Amino acid sequence: MTASMAARGSRVEKVRQGLLQDLVGGVLRVGSKLVNEESLAARFNVSRLTVREAVAALVTAGYLERRHGSGTYVVGLPGPRHALNVTLSYTHMIAEAGMKPGLQVLSIESSPANSDETSELKLESHEQVRRLERLRTADGHAVIYSIDTLPECYLSRVTDKRFSRSLYDLLTKIGHQVVSANAVLVPVTANKRLSSLLGVTVGSALQHIREVDYTKEGNPILRSMEWHVPGVFELSVNRRP
Repeated sequence: MTASMAARGSRVEKVRQGLLQDLVGGVLRVGSKLVNEESLAARFNVSRLTVREAVAALVTAGYLERRHGSGTYVVGLPGPRHALNVTLSYTHMIAEAGMKPGLQVLSIESSPANSDETSELKLESHEQVRRLERLRTADGHAVIYSIDTLPECYLSRVTDKRFSRSLYDLLTKIGHQVVSANAVLVPVTANKRLSSLLGVTVGSALQHIREVDYTKEGNPILRSMEWHVPGVFELSVNRRP
């Protein structure tokens, strides 16, 4: 990612966050019309193209709706915050935010663990993993793309069709409930592939989460690489002194 792309993504995120604050704070209410691009560009001191990309992200998230010949209107408000000091099922979280969750399995493969998977899942180099590419939707809009990896040793009786549901629910069903996780959050911008999968423009701001989940015995059982479209729901971090 070049410095110019990063700067552009930062400007888009500034506008998106400003508009989200208007939604949360009641400045913009459901049914109200958004001011024109020129006014927003002046307010945030950015280009109209930057405004257009930020507004497009909120349209994708379901907060705004473009009406041909009329303008852009508020049709939804941000859902609840979810703390990252507890493990989360995104299927449940989307439902709790008042949206219909959906899950599309893009690919499933079994192969030897790569070096990162071997390290983070505490595996031997020859051990097999099952690697899943999945796309989660909220009210039909793509919101999370993920690559999830599980050690094959836990999945001897698990068929591929069972992966079209919450992995946490599945792991609980087979006797390996997730009780804790380590997660790293990094802001990134969408490349061409992520742009296509998530329905955002190239260079749009995304939230990247790299996470390893553990059973009550302390065994790492799931490694996830996730890319989130911002604005669908908020993830909060609770910090201790």
